[in-house]
Amino acid sequence: MAETLNVPSEKAGLPPGSLVHVGRSPAVAGRVVLISFSEEHFIEQQVASLDDILAHRQPGATLWVHCEGLDIVELLEAIGLHLSVHPLVLEDILNTHQRPKFEEYEDYLFLVMKTLRGDSSLTVGHEQISLLLFADMLFTFRENADDLFGNLRQRLAHPKGRIRSRGADYLAYVVMDAVVDNYFALSDTVEEAIERAEITLLDRPQSTTFVFIQRLKRELVFVRKAITPLREVLLAIQRSENPLIHEKTQLYFRDVFDHTLRVIDTMDSHRDLINGMLDIYLSSVSNRMNEIMKVLTVFATIFIPLTFLVGIYGMNFDHMPELHWKWSYPVLWGLFFLIPAVLLAVFRKKKWL
Repeated sequence: MAETLNVPSEKAGLPPGSLVHVGRSPAVAGRVVLISFSEEHFIEQQVASLDDILAHRQPGATLWVHCEGLDIVELLEAIGLHLSVHPLVLEDILNTHQRPKFEEYEDYLFLVMKTLRGDSSLTVGHEQISLLLFADMLFTFRENADDLFGNLRQRLAHPKGRIRSRGADYLAYVVMDAVVDNYFALSDTVEEAIERAEITLLDRPQSTTFVFIQRLKRELVFVRKAITPLREVLLAIQRSENPLIHEKTQLYFRDVFDHTLRVIDTMDSHRDLINGMLDIYLSSVSNRMNEIMKVLTVFATIFIPLTFLVGIYGMNFDHMPELHWKWSYPVLWGLFFLIPAVLLAVFRKKKWL
């Protein structure tokens, strides 16, 4: 298995273009699936080398080479050698800490984006997807092996699917559209988590609620950092005049751009809601503290005159006439009950209670 580094800083000192995987360790073992299709035929099989891929390169056919797992250094070296792909592009494919971006070259286009998925506990998982678009081929590179593009494969296998009659640029659009669709699912998950937090917040806010809101905010910041740059990527694609992207396909990329803007706007709304929830939590805690302090202040105010009386008659002076009165003790107890009653009545009248 190829060498794997956890963070980009561990690559310090290596020459530019070094093919070292930077990402989660251990990486998934490399697996390359080739799909060759046209209106008349469809072939899906696993391949082991670039020669196996190029053997299916025929006029009128479009190739989709899907790489699951980044233990594919030999394949990347072969792609760079035979298809004239820049070494820095190959390096970026293996470095999974890239920012979403779009780069144009003479014979191919390079695109990086992030796929995001969230579970019920709102732990957001992310993965980098890199695309190399040639005139008749699309290479996609990712770390995981799951069913992210399962629906896309089914559409390709269907003999009457629209995608079968389109080229590699349309296939690239469909791949990007599938990734953006997952953003909507994540947005729904975030919205449900916010609703649960709001219910808890209005019912009885606790420290665990605050911790959950803070974690929600942190995950949302990460999500926005992964999605927002995609807006610039899609704008660059729309402004591109590269012949690899046909004019008819530009309309579909514009649709993905609109979807991305919707997701970004939704995430901005979620961020505002979370900030508002934090303000509500802090206000609720402050109000609870004020209620507690009000109760304690009432008790302290009641006991101040009582403590004053006890302090006076607790002194040890010889000449205190009240100490020798017959009704001194009952009168003092009467004051002990009368003073709090009067103070409570005053507090209620002023609506302090």
